[in-house]
Amino acid sequence: MNQLTVKSPAKVNLYLKVRCKRPDGFHDIITLFERVNLCDDMTFRSRQDGKIRILCSHPQVPKGPKNLVYKVARVLRNDFSIKEGVEIYIKKRIPVAAGLAGGSSNAATALLALSKLWKLNISHKKLFSYASQIGSDVAFFLYQSSWALGTERGDKIKKININNKLWHILVVPKIKLLAGKVYGGLKLKLTNKKDDVSILIRNLRKNDMSAVGPLLVNDLEDVVLAMCPQLLRLKQKMRSLGAYGVMVSGSGPCVYGLTRTKAAAQKIRQILVKNYAQVFVVETL
Repeated sequence: MNQLTVKSPAKVNLYLKVRCKRPDGFHDIITLFERVNLCDDMTFRSRQDGKIRILCSHPQVPKGPKNLVYKVARVLRNDFSIKEGVEIYIKKRIPVAAGLAGGSSNAATALLALSKLWKLNISHKKLFSYASQIGSDVAFFLYQSSWALGTERGDKIKKININNKLWHILVVPKIKLLAGKVYGGLKLKLTNKKDDVSILIRNLRKNDMSAVGPLLVNDLEDVVLAMCPQLLRLKQKMRSLGAYGVMVSGSGPCVYGLTRTKAAAQKIRQILVKNYAQVFVVETL
């Protein structure tokens, strides 16, 4: 095998509680990840010259050592004394720096794909060790799971069994937000006893959208809205069009809403594309 093409999916956070700041500068969180069918395509080709080369037409995607995929390839080559190089082409569909974890997903996909391409036979435990080194959201994408609970930095993963699939409308405004700055603006407060991820999971299993909407939580949202007040108008517009539980995903600026059907999401999209370039209808993957 000298070439491999795989899909790299996005995620949304239906629940994100920030518990405390850690000594390492990160935060302990509780989050409910949902994998969705907005995907990048990634093609991996072996190179005989030993070089790592990243190809991507998106201007905001770094092609060198700052790219998480590059970091994955470099650490695997070093740790396993691989002589081959690799050319990795990323066809971006997931908006960059949007709160959808496209970069983390690409890194997890690279871990799995390069393990296969280079026949490394990496243990499950070692894969997760690499994921934690690379980034907090990477571990979730190592699972072929639609739903998972993330704790600690978000890198301790527990698969959650929810058989239902959701439809979403995603809107990504042209706003640049850095996760570090968003977390830096967070004022930690006591946990609200009403915020309980198990209640949300129970209602997701029932597929009760009217109950699910009010249970969505994102502790980072107030910081994001303070930094980008125009997102509040977007949220209000999405609600007025019939979306449920409209919320910022992760550290934003992506705003998502739930709908009962694909047709309902598409109807909202037809209106929002008049003012926003990046509007997507997606489903749980």
